[in-house]
Amino acid sequence: MLMKYTKTNLPSEIPVFPLPGALLLPKAKLPLNLFEPKYLAMLDDVLKTPDRLIGMIQPTGGPEGKLGQRKFHQIGCAGRLVSFNETKDGRYLITLEGISRYRYIESVDSFSPYIKAKISWDSFYEDLGKTKPDNNFNRRVFLEILSRYFDAAQLSSDWSSLKEAEEELLINSLSMLCPFDPEEKQALLEAPSLEYRRETLVTLMEFNLKGGIDEDTLQ
Repeated sequence: MLMKYTKTNLPSEIPVFPLPGALLLPKAKLPLNLFEPKYLAMLDDVLKTPDRLIGMIQPTGGPEGKLGQRKFHQIGCAGRLVSFNETKDGRYLITLEGISRYRYIESVDSFSPYIKAKISWDSFYEDLGKTKPDNNFNRRVFLEILSRYFDAAQLSSDWSSLKEAEEELLINSLSMLCPFDPEEKQALLEAPSLEYRRETLVTLMEFNLKGGIDEDTLQ
């Protein structure tokens, strides 16, 4: 039986996976490929916990040094490990389902090879419930902009599914999929509402359409 997350049972410390450009949003799913020994150890430890949470977070730049020396953005998103498969060469293909955003406070001392962090959920309890709808969402206009952006970026998609997708799933999935740079992805993560995230997503697509798609971003 899957654990139901509430204000009272979310942990105050979680393992974090720093990965530039990787965006996880509440209720969306993120596939990951684990191969470094420290993250294989993280997976092994997470499987032993009842919550099975991993915190995705973006570094702010600079090399990873000793514990506590790497700087992170303040806001990340925790996901529950919902699937994992081992490959023949020893890698693990896992999927996280977004549970809630969190605020990174500090890295904590640990004997683990990966980073554990003290975090706060206080500003993001609404992520655990039903999302406030985007009452100004115009699907036709949104999909027209999306189509032009996908054509320019040479991206493909199942348009029949996009036309029928629930608005939160549509906006969050596209925020994760589109090849924006890490700072733009962070802005999408930190959006205070679904409407604000949709507006930010549209702004980013229009900006790329006006200025041209950066080929380096797409590689």
